[in-house]
Amino acid sequence: MIIYFFLLLCTSIDCLFSEEEVWQEPLTIAEDGGSVKLTCLYTKQRTTTIIWLRQKLGEKPYVVATSYQLQPPQFYNVFEKSDRFNATISPFSFNLSISNIKLSDSATYYCAVTFLYEITFGQGTVLIVKDQSLKKRTHIQQEKVEMVEPADSVTQCTVVTDRCAGDHNVHWFRHGSGDSQSGIIYTQGQSSGQCEKSFNASSPTQTCVYSLPKNLRVSDAGTYYCAVVACGEILFGSGAKLNIKDAHFQIEVLVLLSIIRSAVLLFIFIICLICTYIGH
Repeated sequence: MIIYFFLLLCTSIDCLFSEEEVWQEPLTIAEDGGSVKLTCLYTKQRTTTIIWLRQKLGEKPYVVATSYQLQPPQFYNVFEKSDRFNATISPFSFNLSISNIKLSDSATYYCAVTFLYEITFGQGTVLIVKDQSLKKRTHIQQEKVEMVEPADSVTQCTVVTDRCAGDHNVHWFRHGSGDSQSGIIYTQGQSSGQCEKSFNASSPTQTCVYSLPKNLRVSDAGTYYCAVVACGEILFGSGAKLNIKDAHFQIEVLVLLSIIRSAVLLFIFIICLICTYIGH
């Protein structure tokens, strides 16, 4: 019921989103069976309750834990009975730790700070959990580094599997640099990829290629990850780092070089005129 109360406040009063007041790491990648700590830092001095929420792909968010006026955290829903989740509270930080990570922990985790009727959310931390055993039979390939032109759409994700044949649901994440926003940027449903089957008797496989239909701009530079829903699980690619060529900057450089070239030619012409005048 707590989640519905907070969501009701967001729709009826005022929900504030501020990266400066609540800070979270945009993306965290972990291996299944390992452990991870999700950090939430906040600068607001007056707070009532601090909240951690988890939202899986295509699902509604659920409250993980809360802390009222810096008291020991209280867990809710399925997290209340799980000993894998732990939270530590201190002034200006509320960190969530997960041990023995499972593939099902892959989700976006949001930290929110409340004071009276005001709720301030962080931008969320996308937790990607890689399943090594499943990847032995299902492989996801992405470009490592790519220099592309603006307006190009070349980001691709290739899925090679010997089971769970058929179309897959594909989600695209972006991890920007600096002040760039991160998170889910596009979701592709089934029948959106180009698939080919190999009928090798010993090991039949299926290869599907999915492209991100996004006209890239300079501000879109960053690392792009594809998440493929296959075999009832979510598999993540290793990421493709894209650097976008700045066409405007290139034009400015060409114009500057042209001006310098013209100035040099004019200078040479003037020197020739002076030499001719002195010779006469």
